[in-house]
Parts: sequence; structure tokens; C-alpha cells
Amino acid sequence: MKIRNDESLKQFIRKELSRDSVTEIPRYEKLYERARALYGDGEYRLFSAPGRSELIGNHTDHQLGRVMAAAVNIDSLAWAKKTDEPLIRIDSEGFAIAPVDLKETAVKADEKNTTESLIRGMAVIFEEEGYKSGGFDAAVTSEVLPGSGISSSASFEILVGEIINHLYNDGKVDPVTVAQIAQKAENRFFGKPCGLMDQCAIACGGLVYIDFYDPERPEVEKLDFDFGEYGYELVLTDSKADHSKLSDEYGKMPGEMKMVAGALGCEVLSRTSEEEFARKLPELKKQLKNDRALLRAYHFFTENDRVVRAKKCVETKDCAGLLSCIRESGLSSYRYLQNVFVPSAGVSEDYALAIMRSEQLLGDKGVTRVHGGGLGGTIQAFVPKAMLEEYAQGMRALFGEDSVKILQVRRAGGIEIPAVPEADK
Repeated sequence: MKIRNDESLKQFIRKELSRDSVTEIPRYEKLYERARALYGDGEYRLFSAPGRSELIGNHTDHQLGRVMAAAVNIDSLAWAKKTDEPLIRIDSEGFAIAPVDLKETAVKADEKNTTESLIRGMAVIFEEEGYKSGGFDAAVTSEVLPGSGISSSASFEILVGEIINHLYNDGKVDPVTVAQIAQKAENRFFGKPCGLMDQCAIACGGLVYIDFYDPERPEVEKLDFDFGEYGYELVLTDSKADHSKLSDEYGKMPGEMKMVAGALGCEVLSRTSEEEFARKLPELKKQLKNDRALLRAYHFFTENDRVVRAKKCVETKDCAGLLSCIRESGLSSYRYLQNVFVPSAGVSEDYALAIMRSEQLLGDKGVTRVHGGGLGGTIQAFVPKAMLEEYAQGMRALFGEDSVKILQVRRAGGIEIPAVPEADK
């Protein structure tokens, strides 16, 4: 089945998705055929949700702090059609997903940490928030792979959210609300205490500054900045150190920060100050008996301020200043947040090795940092275009031919793609 290959779709793919229609349209056609083979004929619609790359603001969102992040031009993709029965069936290429019965709305203990829990959570919380939800069939393929640090879970959540949004709510639910629903689904149904940054960056698209101080109405501002104009490429390298099974270690980061906040008389660290933290540091050390928690709190305070400096650099087109902020952020994450490796037996240190090799290749000509949640997956680098081939070869030699991704910021967030099969003319 061919997709109507007109100029408007080509422009949409190029402008909104930062992709090439020559490769994208055959991808849409292949997935459409799989959907029809699985679920038969019907009124299928095409949806996409990007991955995300956090630029600065590492582990600040769960403390209701500030972040700067970007949607990138790899995505989760689905052809979906509405059904009459309260059942969501999703066939995801390479992953087995059981049908989700929407008549069962409670959190299931045996469903924690599963894709099914995310699907159930999205559908249930849409209705809890006063919107409509219902059954659908979908065939999914994704370039945002689990454990890679580009936030596969949030990409999938937003993909499911936009399917529900468009099939049942005419696309009227705004991106921030879809992101908030996704965060609640991951917190309650999946069981991971994540913040809102991944979901918000993916749902909104583009390069965004987000201040989560008011969690019900986060301040989201789209920014205009293209690293390519300054001679840099955004490169992610997959260290092949899978962090998908480290949810407990991930959860200790917000948990320990909140431990410090509680000792300072508040729920999260954005409700207090670095000055108060410094004044009470000797007392906190004696009270908490957890030095790592204090280091992680210090990271939050300095990182939260660094995001403001980075935003000013973007607004004044100060690329050198922005890269300096990103470099500082990476060092703070490594030293104080300590989310590069887990110091326990049997855990790979490939992630730390990837950062070392990247810094070795770039010297002082580029910037390397931990990417996203950390503990495994991808590292991020801003590489001068003149060094790109040499850099990519060096990283691939260590981590494999498929390890390096050269990415662009994607303008669109979670979205319905206006692709029409020729038979539907």
C-alpha cells in the first residue's frame, strides 16, 4: 500500500520531523502494511513521538527545578485505528505486549515495570483528568530503544497519549497536559518515580526551557538555537551499558535529594536555597548520615542555577558560553550526582569508559557529558563538524558500528502525521 507522496507531506517531514521523505515514506508504508496484516482494514492514522536529548538540568525536574532539553529526530511510530471494545492491542516490533483490558482500572502489582502498565495508566488517567479514552489497535516501530538513555518509556507514553488524544479527544489535549498524564502513569502504574522533563520535552518538541516550580502549570518556553550554525553536531553514543533494570538506583537520586529537603523543612529542594543548605551542612551531615545525599543536593542547587545561565546564552546566541554550561553540568553529574556508574559487583562500567573515550578524542575542542538519567545508555557530545568522522570512527571502534547517532533537534513533539494511504483517496 502506497502513501500519498505529495509536496505537503514532504515539507512536513522535512520541517517538522527533520527527516528525509525518501527514507521516511517507505518506513510509513512498511508499518502500514504490518498494521493491516495484524488488524485488518480500517481507518488507520499515523502518530509519532520523538526521543529526547537533555542539554542541561540533570535530575532537577523531580525537585521541581529547571531544565533545558530538546526533542530529537528519532521517533516511536504507530499506525492506529479506533475500536468499539474497551481493549488496547499494541504490536510493537521486537517486543511482546499483552492486550490491555480497560475495564480493569486499578494499579496491578504484578504489572509494575511493564509496558502494559504504562498503557493502562495512560488510558485510566486520561479519564481521571476529565478526558475521553477507549480501545484501539496499533502497530508500533521505534528507533528510541530501551536502555539507551533517549527516554524510550516517555516516547512510548507520549505516543500512546497522542493516539488517545486524537482518536478520542480530537487532538484538543495540550502537550503539557499529555506529558503530565504520562508522568502520573509512570509514577503510579509503572512504579518509577520519574520527574516530568522527559515527557514534557517529547510532548512539546523543539528546544525547550522548562521551569517546574509550579508542577500544575510548568513554565515551558520554546527557544531558537541551532548548534549547526556554530559548527557543532549533536552526537549520542550508546555505551551498551543497559540501565533499564536499574530503576531502584535511579530512584535513589530523587529519594536522597528529598531526604535533604525534608531535613530542611520542605518537600523538594527547589523550596529551599543553597545558602540555607550551606549554613546547615554540618548539622545535615550529623542528622542524615548520608554524604552522598548531601553531594546530590549540592548538584541540584548549582545545576538549577546553571540552567538559567544556559538560557541566557541561548538568548544572546553565545554558543561558547552555552557549551561551557553544558560541560560544567556533565562534571557536576559525574562528581556530585554520581550517576555515571553503580559501584557494585557485576555492573558494567562501559558508561564511564564511553565518557573517557569521548573526552580523549575531543580534547578541549568539544564537550562530553552524561546523558539523561545516567547509570548507562548513551552519552552526549557536541562535536566540531571537522572532527565528526574521526570522532564517530573512534567511538564505533569501541562500542560497535551501530553505537553512534548524529542527531538534529526536531521541531514537532508528539504528533499525528498527515500521511494518507493512496487507497483512501
